[in-house]
Amino acid sequence: MTTMTDSSVREFKMPDVGEGLTEAEILKWYVQPGDTVTDGQVVCEVETAKAAVELPIPYDGVVRALHFPEGTTVDVGTSIVAIGTGTAAEAPERTPPPEARRPVLVGYGVSTSATRRRARKDAGDPARANGHAPATGGRPLAKPPVRKLAKDLGVDLATVVPSGPEGTVTREDVHAAAAPASSPSPSPSSSPSPSSPASYDSVRETRVPVKGVRKATAAAMVGSAFTAPHVTEFVTVDVTRTMKLVEELKQDKEYAGLRVNPLLLIAKALLVAIKRHPDINASWDETAQEIVVKHYVNLGIAAATPRGLIVPNIKDAHAQTLPQLAASLGELVSTAREGRTSPAAMQGGTVTITNVGVFGVDTGTPILNPGESAILAVGAIKIQPWVHKGKVKPRQVTTLALSFDHRLVDGELGSKVLADVAAVLEQPKRLIGWA
Repeated sequence: MTTMTDSSVREFKMPDVGEGLTEAEILKWYVQPGDTVTDGQVVCEVETAKAAVELPIPYDGVVRALHFPEGTTVDVGTSIVAIGTGTAAEAPERTPPPEARRPVLVGYGVSTSATRRRARKDAGDPARANGHAPATGGRPLAKPPVRKLAKDLGVDLATVVPSGPEGTVTREDVHAAAAPASSPSPSPSSSPSPSSPASYDSVRETRVPVKGVRKATAAAMVGSAFTAPHVTEFVTVDVTRTMKLVEELKQDKEYAGLRVNPLLLIAKALLVAIKRHPDINASWDETAQEIVVKHYVNLGIAAATPRGLIVPNIKDAHAQTLPQLAASLGELVSTAREGRTSPAAMQGGTVTITNVGVFGVDTGTPILNPGESAILAVGAIKIQPWVHKGKVKPRQVTTLALSFDHRLVDGELGSKVLADVAAVLEQPKRLIGWA
């Protein structure tokens, strides 16, 4: 067995993967202790408050230890994996068998050598030999979710009798401690104490921790709703000609291989309206008490993903031609569906489009993304009876909803922008004259 000196081990720390984010959750490990890694090899996938990101290792070596298991949220700057480098890295002390290859959480789990030491100590301790750690003397063993549960229920982990492997406290142990069977039943006339721990039926209810993208989105939406005074205006539009143009563009060789759909022309119509009314593309600086008018458009597109709603944006969308915009939209959607949107792609948006119509919804009242002054919601496109050239005919119709920050966008400006978007979609040839 070859041993390694401390100098031959390099600790890979959780990097700041997105503009000041302070933590990330480890979603999946792609390596295990004993595996050989090379510079640039992806070792794990993490989720920040913005997106899922793959982390490459910056040097060659052998994985010595994974410090955190999947599902753990780790602060930026904390070491997550130890890599043996140099000649000693060629011969790790011990390569665990596949069934033992699981991440070990520092402070909560034990290494193989620690297990052997504990086994020797357990021989004379019936409680330890039965898999139970003592209630005193050292920090109780428990995973972060269990610790949080204990905190929420007001349970002191030091008083809980563990039933998990290696004396680990489980969720069941915490629930048992919170509501022991020996507790006297309350009389019908008694009411629960305000400090009584909450409980729920785990068979009939499922609780999903709010974290990552969902947690960030929730916080942002609450902040936006209670900070910016929202105003929403609606307009119903005949988009029959726009739908015909979409079909024509699909046959155009210039758009071969590109994503061509109504959203493409709606995005272009909004960009044209912003060009005609640039004050809509602004933000409110509360500290300086200034309105910041942007001379560029980073067009956000709301995308629903398994991890929650994200809003990546197309940088400098105002400068793109229609084919370029089609390519950008296609790349944005594909990346979002694969869960590979980078945090940088969701920073710096100036105005957003959310297409609720794909869910069959007529329209909605969208909430502004923080730091933006306007968001356009697009409803479902349906065939409806419509007065066209003096006669009632079946036409393809949709409803648009524009929400804006009334601190910097008044009713006149908001109305003009929405009217221009509608006008372009009714007569898409106006794109040529207005763009």
